Amino acid sequence: MPVIHGVGVDIVDIDRIRNSLKHFGDDFLERVFTDSEVKYCKKRKDPHPSLAARFAAKEALIKALTTDETIPLKDIEVVISDSGKPSIVPGSRLRELLRSAGIKASHLSLSHEKRYAIAYVILES
Repeated sequence: MPVIHGVGVDIVDIDRIRNSLKHFGDDFLERVFTDSEVKYCKKRKDPHPSLAARFAAKEALIKALTTDETIPLKDIEVVISDSGKPSIVPGSRLRELLRSAGIKASHLSLSHEKRYAIAYVILES
């Protein structure tokens, strides 16, 4: 029977992402997001809410994992299925941390409106 290993939630002011892009430009995108995430978000009329939701998801996952290990943000990729369900695709470092923690499944919920984006992550062991 699955057991909840951890829960994480994070909320991001969308203007924070907008301002980071104005100030740091593509360097910000390259440090935080995978190429696929950037490509997906840039297809949107306004990419900032989707970028903010992905940033929140990365932070929420780190909180749910409850580790002192450093996880590069680009090692956490948020993808959307054809049905619209968001999920996390771990990079090599995150995959190893999840395996060593006994994590068998992750669940992700994203939402954004006007000013804020929020993400909620549940990890099962």
